[in-house]
Amino acid sequence: MPAAAWVTLLAVALIVAVVGLSLVKVIAQLRHVAWTLGAIIVGVNAIAYQTRTVPEVLPRVNANLAPVRAMAEQV
Repeated sequence: MPAAAWVTLLAVALIVAVVGLSLVKVIAQLRHVAWTLGAIIVGVNAIAYQTRTVPEVLPRVNANLAPVRAMAEQV
């Protein structure tokens, strides 16, 4: 095989190795991003779960504060 063919094969192998390594690094970054987004989603769901009762309880709180408002208006 001529020397030019060996150089070409070596260059192609080097390019494939660099591209493969770059893809592995991209995969690692995407996994980290996916984990971070998962953590954010869990946090948002926890906040939504803990604040879901506010609209349900608000009318009762307002009803309980009605006498306080009436007394404050008299003062």
